[in-house]
Amino acid sequence: MKKIISVLLLGIAILTFAFSSPALAADAAAGKAVFTANCASCHAGGKNLVNAAKSLKKADLVKYDMYSAEAIIAQVTKGKGAMPAFKGRLKPAQIENVAAYVLEQADKDWK
Repeated sequence: MKKIISVLLLGIAILTFAFSSPALAADAAAGKAVFTANCASCHAGGKNLVNAAKSLKKADLVKYDMYSAEAIIAQVTKGKGAMPAFKGRLKPAQIENVAAYVLEQADKDWK
């Protein structure tokens, strides 16, 4: 029985690593530099100067279904509303790094 459980747990661990999101490998420190250069004019300190209700604070990201790397990557890539698309300006890895930075800062309440 112990052997079956061990094999099952090993299988789960392998599947977890095999199908993990590529944003998990993103570099939040590099994302900070990209954020500062491209996003901070509207989102300094996690705020939103265009629509204050939709800040980058964790509560707002959760409220608007944006609290995931995938959602942030899509928003930054495609843009939405007043936010421009950054697909042509930033490389995919840079956008992933920004998403990692935003999530990291949201978890710290942008302090």
